[in-house]
Amino acid sequence: MTKTSAKPIFILNGPNLNLLGEREPEIYGSDTLADIEAMCAKKASELGFSVDFRQTNSEGELITWIQEARGAASGIILNAASYTHTSVGLYDAIVASQIAVIEVHLSNPYKRETFRHTSYVSPAASGVICGLGASGYLMAIDGVANLANKKN
Repeated sequence: MTKTSAKPIFILNGPNLNLLGEREPEIYGSDTLADIEAMCAKKASELGFSVDFRQTNSEGELITWIQEARGAASGIILNAASYTHTSVGLYDAIVASQIAVIEVHLSNPYKRETFRHTSYVSPAASGVICGLGASGYLMAIDGVANLANKKN
């Protein structure tokens, strides 16, 4: 794979993902967010990228980070968690970002409660990966890297 610019891939995580490894492992798996961050950093490095990995329980902070990524990132991997199903603000921020965004979910929202079947992120995202656990993040890194390399 061609090495791209030095801009990092922003990996942005929403509410309650700081509890991974403890919270409902039958749904979300046993990997902690720190485990996922380490896997992502390794994978991105193999492709010539770095990662800027963040987590927040605040919708406004997530929106601010998406806006920041507009000029600072090669692309965004976004696990907006429950905000996926509620936030028009996230949709607007993604559209305004004008960079590749891959939506990721550890679980498959379509196999869960009906209210999780609606995503405000998907219509604005370049792609969606769900239901594959932590490995979905690694697939998303491949996706962002491919999109960034095509752009460059």
